[in-house]
This record gives sequence, structure tokens and C-alpha cells, in this order.
Amino acid sequence: MSILLDENTRVVVQGITGKEGAFHTERMIQYGTKVVAGVSPKKKGHYFLGIPVFGSVYEAVKSEGATFSCIFVSQAYVKDAIFEAIDAGIKTVVCITEGVPVHDMLILKKFAKEKDAFIIGPNTPGVISPGKAKVGVMVDYIHKKGNVGVVSRSGTLTYEVVSQLTALDIGQSTCIGIGGDPIVGMRFIDVLSLFEEDEETELVVLIGEIGGNMEEEAAHFYRSSMRKPLCAYIAGYGAPREKRMGHAGAIISGGSEDAAAKIRILEEAGIEVVRSIAEVGEKVKRLLFNLKRKSSVV
Repeated sequence: MSILLDENTRVVVQGITGKEGAFHTERMIQYGTKVVAGVSPKKKGHYFLGIPVFGSVYEAVKSEGATFSCIFVSQAYVKDAIFEAIDAGIKTVVCITEGVPVHDMLILKKFAKEKDAFIIGPNTPGVISPGKAKVGVMVDYIHKKGNVGVVSRSGTLTYEVVSQLTALDIGQSTCIGIGGDPIVGMRFIDVLSLFEEDEETELVVLIGEIGGNMEEEAAHFYRSSMRKPLCAYIAGYGAPREKRMGHAGAIISGGSEDAAAKIRILEEAGIEVVRSIAEVGEKVKRLLFNLKRKSSVV
């Protein structure tokens, strides 16, 4: 199994004929993703890369049975695009666009919750279930199919960790970038909950950063509800207060938002935290070895 996405997922791309949408749709198809429709009102009735283009998501869902959307539209149109997708029955939306207004995201999160839908992002590289499908802009060739789940606020650090895992012959079940904007749809605890229920996933890697309280939430969730091992890394140990670092959401504005405080909270919950991103692969290897040894003893 994997979470959220597999080889049978039927994907619609909103903004498929734009520069970014076209480029990454072609790569999603090459990876094996079932992209069944595109949406671009001005190109309605045309075919792009052999895929039918519709004027609305509703038409794409009705005609092609799309259940998963990937959004490549500019900031000003994201709110309408996500509303349209969820209202048409799409259950998971990946929003690649960066810098979506906070007020728009607050409204969209409430709407998604009412409709029992997931929003991944904004400002996310997307999601990939190696060997099955990817939706978004993730670098796919570094991935390997396996049993480690990865959830991250940083696309670049995801690539670094995945490269380490694959080099050690450790595959991944699903890798998700939840996004770097101040307000994102799915939070760490939402993804951890899915990994905890996934039979294929044996261990999870969490890559956090300064700012916000998502890592603190993850620590509480781990302590109360997770049985699977969790390995964490927090970026930004030397970041100064009140200065935005990289992502819009990576800014220390409260007492528990710096890396030291997050690491302390995670460790107090029993989570394995590594201080250097270069140590993640080896730490995961040791944790998996311990899991295997424990299961052989039982």
C-alpha cells in the first residue's frame, strides 16, 4: 500500500497548458501517473499530450472520473481553483503555487474540512509513491519503492534525505511535501495519522523547520497515538528570531518556534531526533535494523 496516491489514482491538472503545468504534466505521465484530464477554459475541447482538456473540473470529473487534482495556476486564481476542485468532488488537491494569501487558505481549509477533502500545500513539491505515481514537481529518479514514509516542509531537504535512503537501499512508501507557506492544508499530524494506518509503512521520517507549531503537534500525536518509529530532523538551528528564513512560514515569532525548542519537545515525546541532515539515512538504517531484530525475537 501507500497513502493518498497509487498507480490507479486518476489525476486532473488545473492549468495544464501553462508553462509549468505543461512541463510537469509530461514528467508525471512519463513516471506512470494516470493523468486523465486537464482544465484550461480557453483550450476547452482540445487535447494536450493526448489528454482531453476541459473547461471546468466538474466536466473532468464527470467525463474522466478524476479524483485527484494538481494545481499550476498563479496566486490570484488558487482560491477559485481549489474551491472548484473540491466542489466538483475531488478528494485530494496538490497546490504547487507559492505565496497564497493567508486569508484565502483559512477559508479553503474550512471548506476542505466540511467536504472531507485534503489540500497538500500550497508551496509544495507534491507527493510521490515510488514505483506507482507522482503528482507535483518532485525529482522522481532518486526515489525507490519501499517501507519508509517521508513527510517534510522542505522540498530540497526531502531530496537530500531520500537520496541518502536510496543510497542505503532503503525504499520509501510515500513522500509528501506539506508546503512552506504560513498556512498549509495537511499538517504533520494528518500525514502521520495516515502513515500509522498504512500497512506498508514501517517507519516515518519527519523533516521540520523553524516557525509555527506543527512539529509540537506531531510530538503530542506521536506520544498519544503512534506505534511506529519516527525519526525527525529540524532545519534552522542557527536561525535568528524575527527573520524569515527561506519559506514564508519559517520565521521564529514565539517561544517554542525555534529549532532548539522543537527538538526538545520532540525528544521529550520519545522521537529519535538527528542534529545533522547528513545523519538521517544512517539513523533510519539503525532504527530499521532494531525493528527487524525485535520482530525476529518475538
